[in-house]
This record gives sequence, C-alpha cells and structure tokens, in this order.
Amino acid sequence: MEDSCGEGSCTQSQSCTTVRSRKPCMDTEKYREKGCSKKPETRRAARVSSTDTQGFNGTSSEKRLCKRENQLRSDSDHTPLCPLLSVAALSLCTRFYRITEPPHVCWDETHFGKMGSYYINRTFFFDVHPPLGKMLIGLAGYLTGYDGTFPFIKPGDKYEHHNYWGMRGFCAVLGSCLPPFAFLVVLELSHSTPAALITASLLIFDTGFITLSQYILLDPILMFFIMGAVLSMVRFNRQRLRPFSWSWWLWLLLTGVNLSGSLGVKFVGLFIILLVGINTAWDLWRLLGDLHLSLVDFMKHLIARIFSLIMLPLFLYTTIFAVHFVILNRSGPGDGFFSSAFQSRLIGNNLHSASMPEYLAYGSIITLKNLRIAGGYLHSHWHLYPEGVGAHQQQVTAYLHKDNNNLWLVKRPNSDDFTELIRHGDIIRLEHKETTRNLHSHLHEAPLTKKHLQVTGYGINGTGDPNDLWQVEVCGGKKGDPVKVLRSKVRFLHRSTGCVLYSSGKTLPKWGWEQVEVTCSPYLKETPNSQWNIEDHINPKLPNISLHVLKPSFLEILLESHIVMIRGNSGLKPKDNEVNSKPWHWPINYQGLRFSGVNETEYRVYLLGNPVIWWLNLFSLGLFVVMVSLCSVALQRGAKLEGTRKAHCQVLMEGGGLLFLGWLLHYLPFYTMGRILYYHHYFPAMLFSSMLTGISLDTFLQNADLLFSPAISKRILRGGQIVLLVGILYSFYLFHPLSYGMSGPLAHDPTSSMAGLRWLDSWEF
Repeated sequence: MEDSCGEGSCTQSQSCTTVRSRKPCMDTEKYREKGCSKKPETRRAARVSSTDTQGFNGTSSEKRLCKRENQLRSDSDHTPLCPLLSVAALSLCTRFYRITEPPHVCWDETHFGKMGSYYINRTFFFDVHPPLGKMLIGLAGYLTGYDGTFPFIKPGDKYEHHNYWGMRGFCAVLGSCLPPFAFLVVLELSHSTPAALITASLLIFDTGFITLSQYILLDPILMFFIMGAVLSMVRFNRQRLRPFSWSWWLWLLLTGVNLSGSLGVKFVGLFIILLVGINTAWDLWRLLGDLHLSLVDFMKHLIARIFSLIMLPLFLYTTIFAVHFVILNRSGPGDGFFSSAFQSRLIGNNLHSASMPEYLAYGSIITLKNLRIAGGYLHSHWHLYPEGVGAHQQQVTAYLHKDNNNLWLVKRPNSDDFTELIRHGDIIRLEHKETTRNLHSHLHEAPLTKKHLQVTGYGINGTGDPNDLWQVEVCGGKKGDPVKVLRSKVRFLHRSTGCVLYSSGKTLPKWGWEQVEVTCSPYLKETPNSQWNIEDHINPKLPNISLHVLKPSFLEILLESHIVMIRGNSGLKPKDNEVNSKPWHWPINYQGLRFSGVNETEYRVYLLGNPVIWWLNLFSLGLFVVMVSLCSVALQRGAKLEGTRKAHCQVLMEGGGLLFLGWLLHYLPFYTMGRILYYHHYFPAMLFSSMLTGISLDTFLQNADLLFSPAISKRILRGGQIVLLVGILYSFYLFHPLSYGMSGPLAHDPTSSMAGLRWLDSWEF
C-alpha cells in the first residue's frame, strides 16, 4: 500500500501510535514540516477519503490510518453555518405561513386532535398506532392552553374559541426540522454543499411536505424521528476513528433514542430500525476483519451497540407505554377493544373495583365477551331470523355494548344441581336469561358466512334438544382445569355438529339490528373469533373476590395492547366508495388527498406533492442506478479512478447506496400489505428519494467534464444548479395554493387560480 508521507518520513516509531490507541499521527504543522503532505486533491476528495465506510474502528493499515487522521485534523470540516441557517429559516417560514388556516378540522385532525384531547382528559381510547405521537400532540395542546374540550367530531367543524394553534404549531416545528436534517445528512455523506442545498430545496418547496407539516397529524412527528435517526447514524459513522469518545457515544445513543421515537409513533418505524440494523451489522463485520483489533476490543464495540441500539430503544419504547397506561386511567371509548381483565384497571368501568366469584360454576349468570377486536358480547333478543334465513328461530348475535340481553345462565345438561365448578371438558347448556331459550346450533347455514352453521335461541323455559349442548374448552388447559373469570380464554364446541361458537365480525342487515353475526364454525383452529372470556359473573353460592387481584400485570397489558394494535392495523379495509391508493401511484404523484373542502364555495386544501420535484426525484432514481452501474463496471474492469472521480464514485456507491436502501426499505414493504393504503404513506420514502436526488444530480453535474472541456463543464455545472433552483421556485409559486388554501372556481374553470395546472386527470383539485 502506498505510504501516506514522503518515503520513510512517517514511520510508526516517529508519529503513529498503535492502532488500538487511535491517537493522531502528529501535530499537523510538524507533519507538513517533515514533508508528509502529499499533493493536495480537492476538498471533497479528501473529505470522502476520511469518511470511507469501513469499520467504525478504522482500517486495518496503520499507515493509512495515519494519513486519514491527519487529513481529518488538517481539513476544515465545519458545517457551513450560513447555508444551514438559511435552510432552517426558509423551512420555518414555509411551514408557519397561514398555520391557523383553515380554522376548522381538516382530514385526520378529527382523529389525532381528538386523541390529544383524550390525553388531556385522561380518557382511555384505542388506536392502531403506538402512543408517542398522540401523547406529544396532547402535551403540546396542554402547554399552549388547550383544555381538551373540543369534540373533533368530523372534518369541517369550526374550532371557534378553542386554542388549536399550539398542536398545529408543534407539528409544524417538527416538520420544519426535516430540511435542515436532510441538509446535514447529505453534507455528511457527500461533503458537497451544493448537493445538500439541492436536497434542502426539494423538501422546503414541496407542497406535500408543507401540507403534512401544518396540521395535527402523526406524519411530521414520525419523519422527525426517522431523519433524526439517519442523521445520528451518519454522524456516528464519522466517529469511527475516535471510538468510545464522548462524541462517539453521543451519536450512538442519539441513534437509539430516535429509533425508539420512530417506533413509538408508528409501526413503520420498523423500517428505519432495519436500515440502522443493516448499517450496524455491516460495520461490525468490517471491524471483525480488522486484524489489528483484538477480540476483546471487538466485544466492547458489540456490547456498546447492543446496549445503545437494542436495549436502550426497547427500554424507552416500553417506558412510552408505561406513561401511556398511567395517564389514560379512566374508562373511555377504547374499553371494548380490550379484554375484560384489561378493562378492570380503568376507573369508571363497571369491572373496576368490582367483586365476583373467581371460578365459573353451574348456576352462574354470566356475560361472554368475544376476544376479537370489537367482537362484542354474546347476545340474544326476542326477534327471530326472517323467513329464508336459516331456521325461523330466535336470533343470536354479538352486541358491542353492555345490555341485559347479554346475560346467560349456565346449566347442566340434565340437572339443576348448581354446586360444582365447571372445568375443561365439561358439557353445559347456556340459557338466555331474558327469553329462557337455549344457545342452539344445527345444520342450517349461517346468514352471512355461508360455510358456517346458524346459531339460534331454541326451546322454552330451559327445555330443548341435544343441539343445545356445548363442551367447554379452556385454551391451553387440560381436563379438570377450572374456568377463571376474566383470565381464561374459553371455546364452546357444539356436541352434535363438532363446530365451534364463532363471532364472524360481519354486520347483519337491519333485520338483525346491524349487530355482529354469530355462527358455529366447522374450522376448529384457535382464533380470537372463536375465543371468549367470562366478564360478568353472578353466583350467590360462591364467595366473591375483588377483581383487583385479577388485574393483569404491566407486561400482560403491554402484550395485549400490541396484539390489539396489530390486529386493528391489519383489519383496516376501505370503506364504501373510499379510494384505496396503490403503492405504484405514489412515486409518479398520481393522486393526492383532499384535506379540506370539495366545492368552489369551500376553503380547499389538497395534499399533493410538487409535481416538478416528485418527477425530478423519479428521474434521479433512474439516473442514480445508471451512474452506479457505470462506476461498478469501471471498477470491475480495473479502470484507474483518481482524485475527484474516485471520490464521486465513493459518494455514489456508499452514501447514495445507503439512501437508496433507505428508500427501498420505506417503500417496497407496502406492496405486501393487505390493509388500506393512503398517499401520505410514501412521504418517509420520499425523504430518502430527495436526499438521493441531491447527491445524484450534484455528482452528475460535477462530472460534466467527462464529455466537455473544463470551461464548458464549469458553465454546465453553474447553469444546471441555477436551472434547478429556478425550476423548484417557479413550480412552488404555481402550486403553493394546494398547501396554503384555494377558494373560488375549481381548476377546470379558466378563471380559477389553478387553471391549467391540473396536469393529470386523477388530481382532484
């Protein structure tokens, strides 16, 4: 390997300590006096060399380490403060301009504003996302004087005297951090201020990012933590030559903190965790290949990463839920999504501080709650199934609310002996308390789920037939195990047909009072739809216990919360006449979202990315692939790349490769999701695409001298940068009403302010 100094002038004994000590070679001035400085290359080439993505502990060559450390010390690596401040100022201005308009609820503010109110009022609710984002929204509202009384019923409701600007302002502040963060990330990866400015301009003047940042939404909070994690990761990579220094620990710990924040806002935070995990695994692999690094030192690196990137985020993530459960301690609209045991911890719930027998026995009066999300209580009433819908017998449904028609009496098959406990494997009859008819099934198809059997109420005053018999099965239990109130998951197997009592989740027509269908399923696999638990329990012959002793532990409610959130997320399906956005729509900016207003008499806000920026990003993705392919082929063919050319290839393949991987990880998984998808799901991927555009276009312009003379290539570089800036600014001028509000005629009207700008028929403004 080529020596870093003049021949023999930078020996290990004279200037370089051992690799393990990692001290600088020598003072920079002395280094130059000895003739150690080689002919300087460009500033960018030197910087890229110093941030080569080899292991965090440096290279395996002491001489090469000596060279790189002196380059780090002698080169001016300070962040250009003036451009950064300009980016921050423009970002704040574009996000806070008309922040209070419109003064009514827009789009998902009806959900997340309401959830912020729930935190202020300490009222329990259910959402498919982890709680951090909503907690921060509630905290911002509380600190700025919002009292949590606005109902957030539907989009368009006027805020009137309620103080809503604090919650919007909080989201705008976090959204304003995205361009400066992206500027710093690209600057760190490319060491090119023009590349960083291109990236920042794309994000500052994109109408989509502005719109998402101006309202009470989770998206700006999520993207703040994602970009915080990326920035911390690349800054940590820079500290590889100073392992275990305070700055090394700072950026490593900040990476872990931002990872927990990302996952604490939405589960898509898993994608940035995966990106950081891949980067960390790659660096550890390189460290393992450094033969000058002892295994003891390698284990120190490994343990530091395990603590900072796994244990710390898990602890913080768990703490978020602990705070969530402590704050939301009052019964609210989310109770019914959770188990009876979970509900017993909520003040105001009928199970809170209640007492009842611990074990189920014959003669008990009970309610049965299905364990699927919003599965409801087993219910019956005097109404019959209509003619042509199975047998013309009494309806049995699942009802989402507490009601006297949810009560059932547990009886022996042929006896009224009410003394014994019911155990796993016992045969019972369930008699509806109000109508005295037995829970019954037979070989008639269910009303909606045709492959299942119908469940009805049959008989009178407890008399019936063998089709009224059900076998009790405690999930995970064995013969003889008693049935515990609240805690046991129970299934009921029909003795005559072998099917299992099941809540399908389908809503019955008006003849069924739009309650949930209950069937007998021939498919015996254990699912929440076929599992029930005993919630209310009355039996005067058994001793009562306080339900306080049955309350679940923190780990149990943490696990249940995640199960309910994951099921709820996967169960999000399009409503009637609701547009389901497709992932392939997103990069081409095919269709946006209405945030506010529809007709020309209303104040309209439309979520749509600046089409010039989005299509430029799409072009740059292809450009990046072409340029990386050319670099790879050149290197494979043994081409000698020197100076800036080599530096540009390194930036593309290492920095650009990291961003391209980030884009893939935040985009491709949506093709596998079965839930309903929306346009705004693409914006985290758009962050990586915009950063990649800055690097790709800057590298492309910097290498114009491959085809043109130096004088012409310099004009192309400056001209290209000017055209980019003018194009971005002018397109923002054209499309800014999408973010800041439109009124009057729609775009198809020649007198509209957006006339001629509806470039795609799928745009609905």
